[in-house]
Amino acid sequence: MSVSDETTTVSDGILLSDAAAEKVKALLDQEGRDDLALRVAVQPGGCSGLRYQLFFDERSLDGDVVKEFGSVKVVTDRMSAPYLGGASIDFVDTIEKQGFTIDNPNATGSCACGDSFS
Repeated sequence: MSVSDETTTVSDGILLSDAAAEKVKALLDQEGRDDLALRVAVQPGGCSGLRYQLFFDERSLDGDVVKEFGSVKVVTDRMSAPYLGGASIDFVDTIEKQGFTIDNPNATGSCACGDSFS
């Protein structure tokens, strides 16, 4: 995975690969809005106990952790931040799979489908 030089110095936040940042930017351009950030959250659920949620959000919540990757803002709420410190988000586009992937050093286990972790 290629992680931009800007992100390699961040040890306590989410890392966004160049490919993921480009995809997020393309999706934001499709929406025609420049006031949205990619919100990454952890919610109870899934077969392993916790699941990731990625969505565009215009809100700013008290305690949000905000990281910028070029023109892309990534926001994490204060409850999710401890679960996501050092996690890397990439975007893959192959014949087998297309979508965002998360490599989280805080996850002690995950389900077979990869949608949840513990």
